[in-house]
Amino acid sequence: MERNQSFSLEGKVALVTGASYGIGFAIASAYAAAGAKIVFNDIREELVEKGRKAYEEKGIDAKGYVCDVTDESQVADMVAKIEKEVGVIDILVNNAGIIKRIPMCEMSAEEFRQVVDVDLNAPFIVSKAVIPSMIKKGHGKIINICSMMSELGRETVSAYAAAKGGLKMLTKNIASEYGEYNIQCNGIGPGYIATPQTAPLREVQSDGTRHPFDQFIISKTPAARWGNPEDLAGPAVFLASEASDFVNGHILYVDGGILAYIGKQP
Repeated sequence: MERNQSFSLEGKVALVTGASYGIGFAIASAYAAAGAKIVFNDIREELVEKGRKAYEEKGIDAKGYVCDVTDESQVADMVAKIEKEVGVIDILVNNAGIIKRIPMCEMSAEEFRQVVDVDLNAPFIVSKAVIPSMIKKGHGKIINICSMMSELGRETVSAYAAAKGGLKMLTKNIASEYGEYNIQCNGIGPGYIATPQTAPLREVQSDGTRHPFDQFIISKTPAARWGNPEDLAGPAVFLASEASDFVNGHILYVDGGILAYIGKQP
């Protein structure tokens, strides 16, 4: 039986922003396993170096660049370097992001702008830097890392929710504007993912019970568990591959069913 090659990323160049660790690292690792050449960036040299070592340990030859994705000229320089040193970018994952958990009335406009700058302006800046070469090449994939906060609000995350809601619409607009050039722009909305950053929220309490936030997530998730970074691998490869060539402007929520569920009765 002939093997289905539509999910292969063999020979493709994938840029995953902010992918020295966490969700971005997991997605880039999945792309490498599917055959892609990996390039990534981070804001500081020590983070890029940390990322390089992590990829090396997994046997992945990834090329890292220091770049602030909110800076238009830095992004243009990085994309030009990647095109010269590695090749034209076939797949872009706008993964770099920040969150500030501050009640809205206590948040300064400057703090709000910082979140929007990284989580919304940066995907716009990086996308428009790679699209011209994608048009020339005749294809391209852009995947924006959205959030359940693209759909729902929550206390203390007004800036993050505003930015991720905006990112959902930027995704749809890129699809609308550049779909005719065989460029697909979709989003992935991760649910609550078990990472080192969320580990304290999953620790068993001294009395043997779950952490209150852990209980909350389990009760709200039909899958009754946190997601793992690996749960994002299949959806991310699908959206980067030829298998999704007629999928455009869609947000794929990888959340164990949270957005479909009202939650357990107390």
